[in-house]
Amino acid sequence: MKHLIFLLISSNILAQIPPLTPAVDPIGNSSTPDKILLGKVLYWDEQLSSTKTVACASCHIFSSGGTDPRAISNNPFSINAGFDGIMGTNDDVTGSMGVPESGVNGNYIYNSIHGYNPQVTGRRSPASINAGYAHELFFDGRASSQFLDPITSNVILTNGAALESQAAGPPISSIEMGHNNRQWSSVINAVETAHPLALSPFVSNSLLNWINTQNYFQLFEKTFGTPEITAAKIAMAIAAYERSLYSNQAPFDLMIATNDNSYLTIQERAGFQLFQSQGCNTCHSGALFSDELFHNIGVRPNIEDSGRFAVTGLESDRGRFKTTSLRNLQYRTSFMHNGRLSTLEQVVEFYNRGGDFNNPNLDTRIQPLFLSPTQKSSLVAFLGHALTDPRVTNETGPFAHPQLYALSSRAPHVSGDGVVGTDGKIPQLTAIEPPLLGNENFTVAVENALVGNLSTFVVALNDPGIDDLPSQSTSLFYETGILQGSNNGHLSLSIELPSDPNMIGTTLYARWYITDSQAINGYAISPLLEFTLFAPTVVVFSDSFDT
Repeated sequence: MKHLIFLLISSNILAQIPPLTPAVDPIGNSSTPDKILLGKVLYWDEQLSSTKTVACASCHIFSSGGTDPRAISNNPFSINAGFDGIMGTNDDVTGSMGVPESGVNGNYIYNSIHGYNPQVTGRRSPASINAGYAHELFFDGRASSQFLDPITSNVILTNGAALESQAAGPPISSIEMGHNNRQWSSVINAVETAHPLALSPFVSNSLLNWINTQNYFQLFEKTFGTPEITAAKIAMAIAAYERSLYSNQAPFDLMIATNDNSYLTIQERAGFQLFQSQGCNTCHSGALFSDELFHNIGVRPNIEDSGRFAVTGLESDRGRFKTTSLRNLQYRTSFMHNGRLSTLEQVVEFYNRGGDFNNPNLDTRIQPLFLSPTQKSSLVAFLGHALTDPRVTNETGPFAHPQLYALSSRAPHVSGDGVVGTDGKIPQLTAIEPPLLGNENFTVAVENALVGNLSTFVVALNDPGIDDLPSQSTSLFYETGILQGSNNGHLSLSIELPSDPNMIGTTLYARWYITDSQAINGYAISPLLEFTLFAPTVVVFSDSFDT
């Protein structure tokens, strides 16, 4: 009987779920080894952002299935206020952290919702892995298959170029990677003046040897035949790299390739049977486990996010979102377009109860399933381990990569306690940018203090302390300013870091001191900021990253 069941399963698999083969390049942007490598360097280079803290990869970590592991419902720094603009209400969205709001001069602008913290996207980040097969990208499909030059709007690629269209968006988004009103000229200038992957602490021998001593002009000439760096070339290179990120070695793939059901556990096989019998494969079909269409499944009321309607203007598309692929779900931390579910168990429970909101255009197939606990566990097992490529989990093969600066010890670190001021407030310090030797525009900020009071930012070779305001003569940097705002005092400033090469590797310490008559010794004081000066170079490390 078990043998007969597997024969039936394998017949369905062979008929409905073909092997996942490489994505097809659009005419006009053929993938080459050099183009894929250039795209990889650009994709992982945080220097493309205004603050030098965000890369394309920041929101698409492979070990989390190509999504953002920071986007989890219990992380207060990954919450977007949602439709009502008020934090802590039912329509909040779990999204991805981008950049603090800032102006062209680099100084941060106090944001009414996020303060000086990085802003958060209004939807969770879709997976970058296997994105090369899509006809449209983003949850609303606004990145179309026709690729227009990001500057001139001339048609460059007529079809099959959703990845190119998508790649052109984040670098100029004032939430994701850019300052307010950022233009592509600013992005291009950032690339022109950067040494490739200069902020990354660890890059493999192979990728570093490909970069060699070449700058971006030379890498673009090597790849495209001319050294000119353009918005279109940047997007096309990143897209070529992303097309190389396809996952086809999950246990399920090995089973259909060999007709050997031992690659799946008994529980996973039972889960796959349920997946078919309950109609999950209607929308999650084919090798991608996605029909690539848009559906309203009742996650939230239509009024909160218009979804596909914003692109088509069709009332029937209101609240419809793109069907995501079910591959590599095992280690994701957020699901649905608003990230409101954080585990596969919650996803299965959502479908089991038939969705949460009976929207006017709710897909008629969203109905209660009445699954037993055993059945739900089987579905979770199939959707998790059976569909997850171990190379994605382990970040090996095409999913090996450089290390991000922001996730390394090079990033500034805030620790310890400060001194409480009026109303129990401790000044909150923000410092996320790379402490590069000689950086003329190292931006820091403070908030959560008294409006109109005097602030002093102090940098020293040792902890300036919490007993009193340090002397200017013993400080490396000493800057004063008046806190702005109405209810929450705040201030942002940029300082010039030391340029002496002998100070590479030197750790500096900083605090912010706010005059406050209610505080001990008359100053509310921020926690301690520590950062170590480094030069824009890379260190080769070939064991754990990008091998």
